[in-house]
Amino acid sequence: MAPIFGRVPLPCFDDGTSRLKMQSPLFCVLNRQYVVPELREAASALSRHMGQAFPGTTTLALDANFPFFNGFPLFPHLSHSDGRKLDIAFFYQDAAGNYLDTATRSPVGYFAFEQPRPGSILPCRDREDLLTLRWDLDFLQSLWRSLQLEEGRTGEALRWLSGEGSSFGIEKIFVEPHLAQRLGVGPESIRFQGCRAARHDDHIHMQVGK
Repeated sequence: MAPIFGRVPLPCFDDGTSRLKMQSPLFCVLNRQYVVPELREAASALSRHMGQAFPGTTTLALDANFPFFNGFPLFPHLSHSDGRKLDIAFFYQDAAGNYLDTATRSPVGYFAFEQPRPGSILPCRDREDLLTLRWDLDFLQSLWRSLQLEEGRTGEALRWLSGEGSSFGIEKIFVEPHLAQRLGVGPESIRFQGCRAARHDDHIHMQVGK
């Protein structure tokens, strides 16, 4: 059915060449790994770059879209409805600074938030919106693995997406301002999703234009 709607699947397992795969088979079981062909090519190009810049690196994809028509919501995302958006997991390391390939702090790659440091840019500080998808989920944070953000790889992924990624059609990247500040990335294409959308300090959101 997916080709009828112009969608193609992302690899559920490492295909041995691009080093791109879904973070968990659960995304494939739920049919949440479909994108338009140009976004798959952009994600594959990102994974190839990461493998060249940091040999042995696997790029993990999270939520993409369903295989059918535009406009069908992919809860809890506000914009994943046309196959042109994809979330990428952060890269992590252990306490000794060793990169952990295919590891994420939470079992599905989401909801393990990187906490702001003192002096961080916090546009949503002190807001109390009644209708919002910006969940802090404080009660879950102590349950996740105590891994550290691998800043070199995560920062390089953001730099590639906002630079070379434009030649593959990448138009927008979402990440929390405090993380962009921490990682030293700030091109115009790296944006803040707003205070009522889900937090983006647990993953990177990338999207291609039409």
